[in-house]
Amino acid sequence: MQLDLNADLGEGMGDDAAMMSMVTSANVACGGHASDPDLMLATLRQAQARGVVIGAHPGYADRANFGRVVVPMDPAQVTALVAAQIGALRGVASLCGARVAYVKAHGALANLAADRREVADAVAAATKAAGLALLAISGTELQAAGQAAGIPTFAEIFADRAYLSTGRLVPRSHPQAMLHDPEQALHRLISYLDTGLMPVIDGPPIPLAAQSVCIHGDSPDAVAMARTLRDGLARRGVTLAPFCR
Repeated sequence: MQLDLNADLGEGMGDDAAMMSMVTSANVACGGHASDPDLMLATLRQAQARGVVIGAHPGYADRANFGRVVVPMDPAQVTALVAAQIGALRGVASLCGARVAYVKAHGALANLAADRREVADAVAAATKAAGLALLAISGTELQAAGQAAGIPTFAEIFADRAYLSTGRLVPRSHPQAMLHDPEQALHRLISYLDTGLMPVIDGPPIPLAAQSVCIHGDSPDAVAMARTLRDGLARRGVTLAPFCR
């Protein structure tokens, strides 16, 4: 079995260097919810040095809330927002010869696109215009929008987030939203890989399909989580490799 391990990086927190040594894909913040040109360049160079595939990680331009609160926008504004942030990352990437391969929406934008097709279509439109692949939360409107747009579309699950029976992530305001114990996360992930079923907090496990597993790089447990998952998956014979090039 082959699986990608991705992380949200370049956000100005956490240990990006350590995470880059363990993941196969990096979702690099591109000036919306976090980052600046200097941080983008440093993050891109770290990814290059490790052979990590690079994705743009656009979000609402709301740094006070780290892009985790919905900012009212119409679909055309969402498309422009995502396109501008992809362009910013690509512009910085040109300074070091790095290549951006895909797009993964951040935070509240990703969660809204998961449920609202017009927002999902707006994100997919910017991704298609840039000629990039799309990484979306498994089983969401964003995944469907990418497929409908005819762009390479891949699905992800989250190692460190709890799920609802709808297939959506448990809101961060809920006390069970995050998994902090790396061993617990590994046990759940292996169970998912064995069965195709994801445990949820409000019912029986649900079927999900994914090519990538995400770890939030801003979590205090991120490095331990990544190391435990990487080592545990290797023991199970899982090959870690990027979902796209």
